[in-house]
Amino acid sequence: MSDQQCDEIGRAWGGVVATARRTAAEGLVVGTSGNVSARVGSTILVTPSGVPYDRLGPEDAVGVDPEGNRLFGTMAPTSELPLHLAVYRNTDAAAVVHTHAVHATAVSTLVTEIPPVHYAAAMLGGPVRVAAYARYGTPELAGHMLTALRDRTGCLLRNHGTVTYGATLDQAYDRTAQLEWLCRLWLAASSVPGRSPSLLTPEQLDEVGEALKGYGQPG
Repeated sequence: MSDQQCDEIGRAWGGVVATARRTAAEGLVVGTSGNVSARVGSTILVTPSGVPYDRLGPEDAVGVDPEGNRLFGTMAPTSELPLHLAVYRNTDAAAVVHTHAVHATAVSTLVTEIPPVHYAAAMLGGPVRVAAYARYGTPELAGHMLTALRDRTGCLLRNHGTVTYGATLDQAYDRTAQLEWLCRLWLAASSVPGRSPSLLTPEQLDEVGEALKGYGQPG
């Protein structure tokens, strides 16, 4: 591995650790739950299994290839490695964030798709689906997740949590935060006795999706 590749992987690992710590600091995970990964060329950097994020340093980097074969690192990769690898094999993702966010996990037990109560759903590609339940760390869970992610950048895992991906770690994290906020909003609106929240139509969400293509600063 060249010095340039080592530097790139080192920077990416720093981003993975920082993002993982952010999920804990902002209450999206508890303890060592959840996991984060980033892709650098053909190397996938993943958080290790069962290690508190505040203890991770540069020497704890774990790298695998797209088939899950270890390239470097002494720690075992996250038990959710099949989930991360499935995203990378089937999308152009450069980063994946998986959490056990409270409101999103609660919603995953109630519906098969988050009702479109806000246009934030368009930021994830449309109404967010809930993947069928399977035990964590299994190929079955990864398969259910891919079905729910079709034409989306995020989904819920039934009785489990969230998965989002993006072109950067920041984008993947922001989508996770938006997903948790959307679930919290729906829970709040739907909890009012005798009232049902108004929902956006597919046409309204499509309109937002088009508008978002020009959102933000040029370039």
